[in-house]
Amino acid sequence: MLKTKIAVQVVGSGVLADDAIMLGETYLKRWKIPQGQSVVLKFGAFRQHVKVVPVPRYDGLRINQRLARLMGIAEGAALRLQYRAAMATLALGPLIGVLVSRDYPQQPDRPFGSITLFCKELVEACAAQGAYVYFFTPGGIGTDADSVDGWVYHNGWTRVTMPLPDVVNNRLTSRKLENLPSVRQFISMAKSRHQTYMFNEKFLDKHDVFDALGRDPSLSKYLPESHLLLGFATLKTMCARYPVVFLKPVRGSLGKGIIRINRLDGQQFQATYSTAAGSRRQVYPNLTKLFASLSGKVKSVRYQLQQGLQLIEIQKRPVDFRALVQKNATGKWGITSIVARTAGSNHFVSNLARGGTLSKVKDALAKCSLPPSGRGDAFIRLQKAALEIAKGIEAHIPAHFGELGIDLALDKNGKVWLLEVNSKPSKNDNTPLTENKVRPSVRNMIQYARYLSGFER
Repeated sequence: MLKTKIAVQVVGSGVLADDAIMLGETYLKRWKIPQGQSVVLKFGAFRQHVKVVPVPRYDGLRINQRLARLMGIAEGAALRLQYRAAMATLALGPLIGVLVSRDYPQQPDRPFGSITLFCKELVEACAAQGAYVYFFTPGGIGTDADSVDGWVYHNGWTRVTMPLPDVVNNRLTSRKLENLPSVRQFISMAKSRHQTYMFNEKFLDKHDVFDALGRDPSLSKYLPESHLLLGFATLKTMCARYPVVFLKPVRGSLGKGIIRINRLDGQQFQATYSTAAGSRRQVYPNLTKLFASLSGKVKSVRYQLQQGLQLIEIQKRPVDFRALVQKNATGKWGITSIVARTAGSNHFVSNLARGGTLSKVKDALAKCSLPPSGRGDAFIRLQKAALEIAKGIEAHIPAHFGELGIDLALDKNGKVWLLEVNSKPSKNDNTPLTENKVRPSVRNMIQYARYLSGFER
């Protein structure tokens, strides 16, 4: 069977003209690539007319140094190759661009700070699958509509100018960066001019998620009652209905800014604030005083008011679950991993950034406060809920997502609830507890990029 992943050899310009490439003779025969006629060589947004020179008993591709430099391809790269006869196009790829928040050129060994290891893992996984990846920041986006300045790894990290990719994975970690005019213009132009696929193209807003899913009867069963905090009346109604409610910043992440409100004896209420150092508690004589204390926050931050749940616990610490749901090699949603997260001491949120710890789901279920009768199919029900919610996000929110971090909970009766959905899941918070060098989550991302760009074989 003819290989679709081939080695690219870079030769001197004196050996091969700029408008010619050499390809194993078998490929020309099998794919009926015309000899002596011009075809289009494509790599991401890069296109150039070339003539294909057959080479007997050779199964690779040779290009000259100037062409390699224009394409951003390093010597020894192994890439997928396809001939698309209808367009007379010889396509190499997929070319994947990962849009990250910042780089540190003064640290050539760690140009992406704490996520450098993840980036290197992605490079290795791409090499194994015949894909090519580079990393770029909003600062690398210029006025050229066909290229960006980014980083590639080839015996070390190097800055290069690269063609716009076939697929962009948006890993920006701040809404401020994502909403920069240059970034919005880049995304729009890449999609319209080059048909670049952009996945995880935007952050999710908690209110938008609950509002969209709440209109779907098959998904509303997973949703705790939830409303935008529009004023005192909303808070009063919810606190009368439930002994515990949560205030969550609509655009918050990592457990920051969450406030738990408990109804105490009489008219008293206790507010518990999530901070990096632990939980801070304050008792108020009545709900009016509590709301007055929040007035400054409410003016500057939109809050989602959510029904409090009686979550399962391990040693009196609440437990929830992070499901990583990804599109796979056939474009379908699948569960990559589910891990349990137990809140740290003096915390009521389970995020790792707030002292939470990871464990395997079966271990957490074995230790938790859930009755044995509710544990048996709990894992299956968590998987089912995560898949249904991912499909619901895709159906009801107008954006393209390739992976979602879905936070779920089990209450003390074993019912599954949705806590929130994250469109930029941390590569620490959802890591399966294994020692694999390349994580399944990374492999899946590349397989989905191959599917989108037509290089699935």
